[in-house]
Amino acid sequence: MSVRVRRVYDPPEPDDGVRVLVDRLWPRGVSKDAARVDEWPKGLTPSTELRRWYHADEGSYEEFARRYEAELAAPEARELLDRVRELAAKGEVTLLTAAKAPGESHAAVLLRLLDER
Repeated sequence: MSVRVRRVYDPPEPDDGVRVLVDRLWPRGVSKDAARVDEWPKGLTPSTELRRWYHADEGSYEEFARRYEAELAAPEARELLDRVRELAAKGEVTLLTAAKAPGESHAAVLLRLLDER
């Protein structure tokens, strides 16, 4: 399985494979043509409440990751995560995010969970 995380603002690369936007909101300043998003599973993104809590600097990344993993245990999120796993089993998958620090974002949590199985 080959999954990686990139910023949606970076230009697409030939080896991106299936490009999956993992943000709930469309990124500012990026056209749909330029982003070349293949899938946008909004149900796989952190809830609005969790996202706002984390961006308000009310807790640590570790606590955010724990809470986000709990949200990903919901049936809809599990199905969407399985869908991304299926895509990755067939070829390259790139998780796209607008996060300024992808390594400390929900995309990093998704990448870890996808790599575990």
